[in-house]
Amino acid sequence: MRIPCAADRVLYLIATPIGNVADISLRALEVLARLDVLASEDTRKTGMLLARHGIKARQMSFHEHNERAAGQKIMGLLAEGKDVGLVTDAGTPGISDPGYSIVHQALAAGVPISMLPGPSAFVMAVVLSGLPVHSFTFRGFPPRRSGPRRRFYAEDAASPHTLVFYESPYRLAASLEDALAVYGDRRCALANDLTKHFESVERGLLSAALATVRDQTPKGEFTLVIEGLPGAARSADETLSTPQARIH
Repeated sequence: MRIPCAADRVLYLIATPIGNVADISLRALEVLARLDVLASEDTRKTGMLLARHGIKARQMSFHEHNERAAGQKIMGLLAEGKDVGLVTDAGTPGISDPGYSIVHQALAAGVPISMLPGPSAFVMAVVLSGLPVHSFTFRGFPPRRSGPRRRFYAEDAASPHTLVFYESPYRLAASLEDALAVYGDRRCALANDLTKHFESVERGLLSAALATVRDQTPKGEFTLVIEGLPGAARSADETLSTPQARIH
């Protein structure tokens, strides 16, 4: 399905599987097969996905280290009337992945943008966590160092909303230790390798999650979901149990 536009050019943001390759949508496959150019965070990984579905596409690299130069090239292609797609390694472009800068440029230039929705790890983790989902705050990746990370966590210490973070396996234990110090021993869920063969969601207290991680060598992609301020969260739940639900 093509979105008509006078300039005959569209920037497509295309969500790709976060683990299980079967999660690609039929519409995404249709658009991928007819794009003029596909901008990929990792052309090798995207190439494997395309090959699995018998799709040949002209790829170009678009990642955090070449975002400015690649963005200029994409804008040039769009100016020529080309349809350009953007994919990241996994999930939704712009969500803790490259994408925002080119969207900003395209909007400023009046280029139509279309989104092909699909997998996003933080949405799946929130739903599976068992914590309140009426309203939540997604914060992406915390800072790498402990001091800035604790200040980052403290910004939401009084929030009634469920909190969601991504974290590297290499920093997971230290990050959980900082979260415990800032938030106290709140309920949490630790989701790992969602949609993959060894998918897991551990639910309990932050102290238990920290103890588990310390006893093993974490691997894979992690999403940490932490309950909002106890008491404040219950009050918010009573207020937002109607169709006023919102995402922060």
